[in-house]
Amino acid sequence: MGPYFTRERFGRPQFLAALILLAFLAQALWLVHVELSSAQPMDGEEALRIGEGLKQWRGQGIASAPLSDPVDDPFIHLSQSSENGFDTEHSPLLSLVSAAPLLVWPSHLNAESATYWRWLPKLPFLACGLFLGASLWYVARRLCGNTGGFIALTLYAFSPSLIQAAAVWHTEPEIVAAWGAFGTIFTAIAVAHTLYAPREVVLWNWRRIVLLGISLAIAVGSQFSLLVVAPMALGFLLYVAPVRRQAGLVIWIAAGVVGFVLLFGLYFFRWQAFAESMRHAAFWGATWRGFTILGVYKQVAVRIGRACPALAVALPVAVVTYAAWPRARYFGNTAPLLVSGLFLLLGMAHPHVAGAGFLLAAIPFLFIFVSGVVADLLETSYRPFVMACTVGMMAAYVVWSLINLAQVPQG
Repeated sequence: MGPYFTRERFGRPQFLAALILLAFLAQALWLVHVELSSAQPMDGEEALRIGEGLKQWRGQGIASAPLSDPVDDPFIHLSQSSENGFDTEHSPLLSLVSAAPLLVWPSHLNAESATYWRWLPKLPFLACGLFLGASLWYVARRLCGNTGGFIALTLYAFSPSLIQAAAVWHTEPEIVAAWGAFGTIFTAIAVAHTLYAPREVVLWNWRRIVLLGISLAIAVGSQFSLLVVAPMALGFLLYVAPVRRQAGLVIWIAAGVVGFVLLFGLYFFRWQAFAESMRHAAFWGATWRGFTILGVYKQVAVRIGRACPALAVALPVAVVTYAAWPRARYFGNTAPLLVSGLFLLLGMAHPHVAGAGFLLAAIPFLFIFVSGVVADLLETSYRPFVMACTVGMMAAYVVWSLINLAQVPQG
């Protein structure tokens, strides 16, 4: 145990990062508290997820495959992604995750105790928010050093959209899809880098293969159209390790098998329900009409600004710097820029439920890109000026986010 608990793994940077993540958790908990203390009825989509999840956990069928009563269900009109009672956008994952904590509640789920038990379905998504933040910190620190890691994590921890998604505050729980997509891409990149080691790469990478398969299952299970991350992961595997493309392909196939088994497991290994759900699933569903409408571009810009107001300044500066400065154009900056750009395009191409998932999934990759470019600028002779601008921008961003969060009960 001694060699594992080293200062490199558990030192001052990790302690400060944990404090920032706790700040993120505190803000999300505040939103949950505000929602549950208002004595308003549960959101229809959340009630539908919980009801379907409890149905599956209790052995009464598979969540949304099909719905318990697709004709008379009072919430069916809220689910635009349903066909013949089957959810065309999601597997049972979100329903199972929402309902699982309620299995420990000792009594009936009545209105009198709702203030207490309604906390339980929020806990898994709060955990996903923490896991995504920790993953972001780990990747950004490996790519950009401690400074880049703190910039990326601070942008994340005070992002209104990500806080809202983790708290599932009047929104869909896209935080799970964002975590799965982030994990898939960067796990594939990590696996590709290990292929340069002179070992039996396939067997030696079994842990990362399983991790890649789990990430794929989380991404696709939370949003079918995120299947697009599978070919993206293969592309990074083949690009990063061109000398061992055959091994990379074998690893990708093995991870795909793991992901398929886990996805099948979300249906409790009931082949008929799984096959019918896959038949109704919308793995693509993109339309190019959105690219011809000016309002769509405006809406995407608004969504990015709402996700992180600091990006309104930082992202244009980072893009211009990346285009004009050859030193900034390396893989660590290019990969997140390409992935975020593709997710933004897919968000525009999916006008309904899936579009919001793609747009939210793009934000952590934008944080990695911006923090990488800023970290590069901090290594130049302009460091004092860049540092002053960065600290000022981040301080204003944090204060703005906290002030707006404090106004939520009144707004």
